[in-house]
Amino acid sequence: MDFWRPRTLPEALEMKRTRPDAVPVVGGTDLMVEINFGRRRPAVLLDLSRVDELREWSIDDRKVTVGSAVTYTRLQERLAHVVPGLAMASRTVGSPQIRNRGTIGGNLGSASPAGDALPPLLASWASVRTASAEGTRRIAIDDFFAGPKRNTLRPDELIVSLEIPIATGPQQFSKIGPRNAMVIAVASFALSLWPEQRRVGTGLGSAAPTPRRAPEAETFLEGEMASTGFWEGRRPLEPRVIEHFGQLVAAASEPIDDVRGSAWYRRHGLAVLAERTLGWASAELLAA
Repeated sequence: MDFWRPRTLPEALEMKRTRPDAVPVVGGTDLMVEINFGRRRPAVLLDLSRVDELREWSIDDRKVTVGSAVTYTRLQERLAHVVPGLAMASRTVGSPQIRNRGTIGGNLGSASPAGDALPPLLASWASVRTASAEGTRRIAIDDFFAGPKRNTLRPDELIVSLEIPIATGPQQFSKIGPRNAMVIAVASFALSLWPEQRRVGTGLGSAAPTPRRAPEAETFLEGEMASTGFWEGRRPLEPRVIEHFGQLVAAASEPIDDVRGSAWYRRHGLAVLAERTLGWASAELLAA
């Protein structure tokens, strides 16, 4: 196994052009598990931890641009005020040691249906910026996942950054598992309310072959909020609306039975998570 360590992004992209089979690594929190258990043996490891361009972030009037090598710890410490849902999810990842090393780009690259950072990115309509020696492109987060642990990156591309709209309303993230810490989600759910656009964003994790949104639930809730004057703060949501929203979120899932939970339990859990997060987010918006 060869180990390459570029110092700049152009150098990293040239290495990736030369060896498309090179596997990027920064924190290695997923990759090293696979290597240690003999499930994977890359010919080349491309260590991106020294590439400064990937460890930076910036904020403008509309969006946050987060480098792919920004860790969960840095994100929750520095960016929680602009992307609170993603910060909430970051706080649930592994242990402090894992959060200090693990990165948002790594979670994206792994494309696991259980990736904690992925539902909040879906709920915020984030986009992924990739680059190769030939140029850059932007991929909508909905189009990034191709299947279980598969993404739409080209062989010579690297994930450079994410562009995430700045939150204009409450955001929530919640997940269920057999314990409170160091757990892979049995099911997870992210919710974002966007008062200015009168929009609702959702993201489901551990509930389908890929992370996904619940479009019918979003449309239903947007309609109810508009028709009842909720956005103007005139009236709280009725219990029937919250319950039906949970049912629509569960219906959008496509879970499986595995060692961590049954498909029935995942659907039920998603409905509960959707109802709870909607209750928290709507109460926060009405109290503002």
